[in-house]
Amino acid sequence: MNGDQNKPDLREEPAGRLSLGRPPLEKATGRHDAASAPRPKWRRPLLLGLLVLAVAGLAAIALRPHGARPPHGHRMGGGPVPVVTAPARKGDVDITLTGLGTVTPLATVTVKTQINGQLTQIAFREGQSVHAGDFLAQIDPRPYQAQLDQELGALERDKALLQEAKLDLARYNTLLAQDSIAAQQRDLQASLVKQYQGAVISDQAQIDNARLNLIYCHIVSPITGRVGLRLVDQGNFVQTTDANGIVVITQLQPITVIFVLPEDDLPAILRRLHAGATLQVQAWDRAETTRLATGRLETVDNQIDTATGTVKLRAIFDNPDESLFPNQFVNAHLLVDVLHGATVVPTAAIQRGAPGTFVYLVKADHTVAVRPVTLGPVSGDTVAVKAGLQPGDGVVVDGADKLRDGAAVRLAADGGAAHR
Repeated sequence: MNGDQNKPDLREEPAGRLSLGRPPLEKATGRHDAASAPRPKWRRPLLLGLLVLAVAGLAAIALRPHGARPPHGHRMGGGPVPVVTAPARKGDVDITLTGLGTVTPLATVTVKTQINGQLTQIAFREGQSVHAGDFLAQIDPRPYQAQLDQELGALERDKALLQEAKLDLARYNTLLAQDSIAAQQRDLQASLVKQYQGAVISDQAQIDNARLNLIYCHIVSPITGRVGLRLVDQGNFVQTTDANGIVVITQLQPITVIFVLPEDDLPAILRRLHAGATLQVQAWDRAETTRLATGRLETVDNQIDTATGTVKLRAIFDNPDESLFPNQFVNAHLLVDVLHGATVVPTAAIQRGAPGTFVYLVKADHTVAVRPVTLGPVSGDTVAVKAGLQPGDGVVVDGADKLRDGAAVRLAADGGAAHR
């Protein structure tokens, strides 16, 4: 019996498993087994976050730019960096000032009638080039011709009356000398002669005015230039009070450009002008890609704009091909002086960073050194170097983004030839 008590009580579980006869843990202690306990809710987001960070790190390494600078100025492969070089050289540098300008014609005239009348003829075409004195339009001259004829008749009448009065005055002078008439009668006749003389002068003035009106009926161009759009049609009755006029004529040859420059540039300009120099001005389009015309500086304004700190200048251009058009915006390049015998390098060689303005100088052992430079004027794609380089020094003009001080370089075919 004791032996039976020491044997474990084997019971068959409903699921076909054997139980050792002890009550289930949850029933005995009221707790769940650790293996069957539910997992905390924060573990899954944490694992996902760590996975995302790992993937992002791998992607950053894989997508690292090819131009990233490795330590000590060497590439990842350890080989020299291919570059293009050019030598510093002696040359002339144009000292040029650039300002935004507007093309302004020397003369713009609105052609208006000087008399009232019907417009019977339009003799110009829109956009036509005309010269001073060319016929433009005709106003009906008949009323003014009739007025002229009337004034001519009045003149002939008053001339006859004047002649008669002069003859009477001569007779009165004779009679007065014979003491046959009173002096008062002779004096009245002399006054009448003067009245007729005044009438004749007035008639002549009226005739001149009538003839002038006939001239005004024939409208001609006052300047040489281009005709604009017609502002009134043939057959209309035009008057001197019309605001628009008949047409606008603009002078295109020569033409000027008014541009502005900072007041700090004024002393250098005036110094050259006072020395009698003729300063060249080039007009470029707004994109700075096409040179439109070349002219000269005509004058400088007599005051500085205090609101902007700038001064206006006027340049004149012959404009034979009419490449400059009124009210066109252009970039004016004023050549103030030329710096002769300067050390120049391509502007592509200039770098800017912690050392300031510098270039990569190619040494004899095909490594580069950072060389700080002091820049002078810029002329096109070249720049003058005041200090830091000597003629013949080779500088990197392409490939500098992969370099650091002391980096080994390999000269490209064109660069090597330029450097040598």
